Amino acid sequence: MFAVIETGGKQYKVTEGDVIFVEKLGASDGEKVTFDKVLAVSNGDNTNVGAPYVDGASVTANVIKSGKGKKILVMTYKSKKNEKKKQGHRQPYTKVQIEKING
Repeated sequence: MFAVIETGGKQYKVTEGDVIFVEKLGASDGEKVTFDKVLAVSNGDNTNVGAPYVDGASVTANVIKSGKGKKILVMTYKSKKNEKKKQGHRQPYTKVQIEKING
C-alpha cells in the first residue's frame, strides 16, 4: 500500500515504515503529525485518485528529528564593478517516519 502526499510544496510517494525528509514542520521531536493533503492512495489492486485530494484519506507520521541540511555556498559577482558577495544557506528540514496510511 502506498500514498502520494503533498507537504511543503512538494509531493512524496510513501509507504508505511518509510523515513523521509520534508520541509520544516512546526512539530517537536517525538510528536505525531497528520498529512491531510493526500493526492492518491493505492492498496495493490485498486487505486483512489483525488481531485485534487482524496476525501477522508490521511497519513500519520512520527517526527524523528528536525535539523538543517548541508551548507550551500552562493557567490555573486559583477565584473568591472568590484562587487562580489558570498552567502551561505542551510535549508531546515524535518525527518519523519510514516506510521499509518488511512484511506
